[in-house]
Amino acid sequence: MSSIIQLLPDHVANQIAAGEVVQRPASVVKELLENAIDAGASDIKLICKEAGKVLIQVIDNGKGMSVTDSRLCFERHATSKIRQAEDLFDLHTKGFRGEALASIAAIAHVEMKTKQDQDELGTHIIIEGSKFVSQDVAVLPKGTSFLVKNLFYNIPARRNFLKSDIVELRHIIDEFHRVALAHHNIHFTLYHNGSELFNLPQSNARQRIVNVFAGKTNEKLVPIKESTDILTISGFIGKPEFAKRNRGEQFFFVNDRFIKSGYLHHAILAAYDGLLRDGAQPSYFLYLTVPPHTIDINIHPTKTEIKFDDEHALYAILRSAAKHSLGQFNVSPILDFERDFNLDTPYNYQNKGAETPTIQVDSNFNPFQEDKKHNQFSYKPKSENQPHWESLYVGLNADVSDVHFESEAVTSSLFSENEVEKAPTSTYQIHKKYIVSPIKSGMMIINQQRAHQRILYEKFLKNITLEQASSQQLLFHLTLYFSANEIKLIKEIKQSLENTGFVFEEINKDSVVISGLPVKVFESEVSIVLEQIVSDLQDEIPDSNFSQMDSMAKSLAKSLAVKTGTYLTEEAQENIVNKLFACKEATISPFNKTTFITLSVEDLDKKFNV
Repeated sequence: MSSIIQLLPDHVANQIAAGEVVQRPASVVKELLENAIDAGASDIKLICKEAGKVLIQVIDNGKGMSVTDSRLCFERHATSKIRQAEDLFDLHTKGFRGEALASIAAIAHVEMKTKQDQDELGTHIIIEGSKFVSQDVAVLPKGTSFLVKNLFYNIPARRNFLKSDIVELRHIIDEFHRVALAHHNIHFTLYHNGSELFNLPQSNARQRIVNVFAGKTNEKLVPIKESTDILTISGFIGKPEFAKRNRGEQFFFVNDRFIKSGYLHHAILAAYDGLLRDGAQPSYFLYLTVPPHTIDINIHPTKTEIKFDDEHALYAILRSAAKHSLGQFNVSPILDFERDFNLDTPYNYQNKGAETPTIQVDSNFNPFQEDKKHNQFSYKPKSENQPHWESLYVGLNADVSDVHFESEAVTSSLFSENEVEKAPTSTYQIHKKYIVSPIKSGMMIINQQRAHQRILYEKFLKNITLEQASSQQLLFHLTLYFSANEIKLIKEIKQSLENTGFVFEEINKDSVVISGLPVKVFESEVSIVLEQIVSDLQDEIPDSNFSQMDSMAKSLAKSLAVKTGTYLTEEAQENIVNKLFACKEATISPFNKTTFITLSVEDLDKKFNV
């Protein structure tokens, strides 16, 4: 029997590897930005067109590459970061696998220009689908320019799986944020379709966070700092009152590398125990420094998962440091009944030394000198006779002999005997979750939250597409703060929001001013509703305009629907029942969940074995 096992060609192997390394345009952005950082660049520009599907270009002023290195860097497992397996446990660079550039070159048109400082001329290389097209010398500035065009041009199935431009751009911005926040000493710039989205100059960590997220970010940051033998923590956590419902501003950096860790995230939530409203997520920007030999980064090609030697110790230290920081800045309330708040030392004065108080002496003071003013006035008590207290009751001749007191408790009813008995209710609420309504064949059990979601969904969808809803004007304008990316999305859906009843006075670069709200939307719910809409649209925003309106109507219905555990009056119960069966699709919620079930008399008889 002939042999059937054979080695795959290099270009096929590269395409298979690219499936792990390059999942979407944001993956290319991440790899190129990290290479620029490893090259020692102090100024990095990222240029994208159509969310990276057409063009991704990264320009840096790093050390560049020689002619040999510029050709060799596109080979699989070719890297300058490590030499032997032991180096994996002493990593000081972003990349180390040697797969990224080979994978990118296998599925796109790549053009690279690079030059070292000591060379007079640089190298210009063009590659299309792992095939070298040309290699020439060129006059170039110091550094490297890496240009990726037509991503997934030779894998149409992968290209069809890409989301809309807004979703893909959001993923690119997320990767850009992660790299920019980890390296605040580098100047980063991001351009998309010719417009500048971010220009982040070199700064300290706090200023970089403020430049990235804008708004009132500086007000909500609480510094955190802790140093131990196994871990050093620095960075900032957010004040509880600024917590949002989405998890957009949560960053862990281990040795300047962004990671995802549900275990460490739980440690932060434990520090906020009792301080957050239900469903809210705190913001944090935490920089952890650990010895390189105590972590294993080689877990996944994206390098966002890390294994720690002693996770339990890290959990305890991180939770204690966060709790201490919240208490130190009087963010977390303290119950100490014997503590005198007047004796507290302000945080800014804790490290200041004591100062000798200045003494002022009045040289003219004479304790034996008589004060003439004291002799001018003297107190003399009144000599008049004051009336006796018994005189207050003179003339009062009250006869209490005719006063009668109750000897028995009142037993009469609050209602008159001839009052008409109230008719029995047609609906009942069970466990503040279900509404039971009797029908001719038995009974109907309705899930109050899902039913209300269906009612609100059809109402908002009708308002958005057909007619404008009425608004309730606010006595004082309401100002809400959002990030630059969220503001851009709110501008795009502004017309649809106005059709639902929102009235925007103005939209600035980091805030929106609202002067009117939809009917039955309370002022305290506005920030929650808008955050939910922005979060839902960012996660799954479709291409078509109608689908975008549909997603927004679903988000509004989910935010404003009556929740499980809410008590409903009989009138509210009947209102939900009547409006539910006036809907076009009463059987399911907007999220394809069953809204009600029916139990016939026969079903009940079977339960009782009748």
